[in-house]
Amino acid sequence: MTRRLGRTDVELPELGLGCAPLGDLFEKLCEDVADATLRAAWESGIRFFDTAPHYGAGLSEHRLGRALRGVPPGDVIVSTKVGRVLRPSDAPDPAGRGPFVGGLPFEQEFDYGYDGVHRALEGSLQRLGRSRVELVAIHDLDLRHHPDPPVLARHLDDLATGGAKALDALRAAGAIRAVGAGVNELGMVPVLLDRVELDYVILAMPYTLLDQEALDEELPLCGDRGVGVIVGAVFASGILAAPPLAGATYGYDVPPPEVAERVERLRAVCGRHGVPLGTAALRFPLGHPLVASVIPGAVRPEQVHENVERLEAPIPGSLWAELKAEGLVRPDAPDPANG
Repeated sequence: MTRRLGRTDVELPELGLGCAPLGDLFEKLCEDVADATLRAAWESGIRFFDTAPHYGAGLSEHRLGRALRGVPPGDVIVSTKVGRVLRPSDAPDPAGRGPFVGGLPFEQEFDYGYDGVHRALEGSLQRLGRSRVELVAIHDLDLRHHPDPPVLARHLDDLATGGAKALDALRAAGAIRAVGAGVNELGMVPVLLDRVELDYVILAMPYTLLDQEALDEELPLCGDRGVGVIVGAVFASGILAAPPLAGATYGYDVPPPEVAERVERLRAVCGRHGVPLGTAALRFPLGHPLVASVIPGAVRPEQVHENVERLEAPIPGSLWAELKAEGLVRPDAPDPANG
């Protein structure tokens, strides 16, 4: 099943593959396993893949490009991101890696200007081995990645005066079909919408089974502007995946005790209705009418197959009712269709 992405003519499958883990997120992934994971996604019918230069300093894009070599543009939807330019580096730990423990020998430099956007996209196309991608999102323009307010303000100015114009021109020329923004934190969607004509946003933490604060401002504003929504990190970066995982992260970090306790309460309610926690977590965002697709990651073929099964598994409406009655899900959160 597909859903339209906001006001665009892009139809997205409800389930895509987030390719951040294929950039050696938290752990190094051997090439054979990466290839097998992408092959499993394709053979399972997944036709929407989201990646970025940041994911392993180009490694995720390289791996995805290899998997899609020879696939015609009309047979797949590829999303990548701009805002970082990669430069060769001989340093043992090049700048900008963040939680990516492996990756390629490039350092990353933030650049949201006109030339930076063009250079970032050209680099992505070369790594992907494709002449075009359908979706391009502005990446990580927030206080988490730019904690110094003057630096964030400078990047926002660069975007408004340069990068946004480059993206507008690419969209107008048909080189890309839609312009988006990858958002990890609340408060940035209104800021970005004041500077860029966005077609969609990727919410990568603010709307999950654990957190629904995006219902206050972000999602209503997107609805008013005709902006579509893709939800990444449906498992809140791991902690909502089932069964319980030792060392699972929340927001790409160690979960605080109150979050771990809330997850166990969620797991208990789901168990009473015969629904694995991971299934409820994957399906929950799809209840919102603005959400076109969810893009969980995977590092093994079995995880791909499990996510496909989660999408199709029946869920009784009584589950959502009890989650709301227990105060674990907001009462104004739309319920997914019952299976």
